[in-house]
Amino acid sequence: MINIAVVDDDRNYIDQINEYFDRYMKESGEVIKITTFSDGDNIVDKYRSQFDIIFMDIEMKFMDGMTAAEEIRKKDQSVIIIFITNTPQYAIRGYSVKALDYLLKPLSYFAFSQCVSRAITSLRKRLSTFISINVKDGAIRLDTSDIYYIESRGHNLIFHTKSGDYEIRSTIKDIEQTLNSKKFFRASKWYLINLAHVDSFRDTTLILAGNMLTVSRSRKSELLEALSKYWGEVMQ
Repeated sequence: MINIAVVDDDRNYIDQINEYFDRYMKESGEVIKITTFSDGDNIVDKYRSQFDIIFMDIEMKFMDGMTAAEEIRKKDQSVIIIFITNTPQYAIRGYSVKALDYLLKPLSYFAFSQCVSRAITSLRKRLSTFISINVKDGAIRLDTSDIYYIESRGHNLIFHTKSGDYEIRSTIKDIEQTLNSKKFFRASKWYLINLAHVDSFRDTTLILAGNMLTVSRSRKSELLEALSKYWGEVMQ
């Protein structure tokens, strides 16, 4: 199921978009859940990366769509944002918040359906490289390429990433299955590493994104083989 938010302070457009989504689902077979908001501040309040796509009106009374998008981007870099506007020049500013597209009012079903299809295609490409993890105050979506390594500490896991460290309640075995990718390697019972961020490897010491990690001697040969294969593929 695809979770989509629609943010618009005009009830008539909310109703029209809901009708368009009903028609789109019947035609495409997609399963979509729609959540509507009447203003930018309503979606920004308690936002927890819960949506895949957001359709955002730019001109709204309390918090305009551009400001709302800027606030959302502070918490969620991957959600797809599509602006709805009366005036094209407003939409041009969308590059600053990495908006995928924009729709001009009045909305035609053809333009709407084409835009939704592009967004879903983009979403599916992104989801193949993203994972969601549950943290204390909500959920975070991480690009797997931004993960340096995952450390097992007691009954918890620490995700060491470009944007900071995140701790969750899980096992390294479970996350290893989730990250079923040739980029990740189990270097020891404590570490699952991203091969893309390895700087050097000598004896049983691994330098990864400026961190020094110890590799199990029993895993040394396999790690050398995995690194050689990964680096060879990257250089091709």
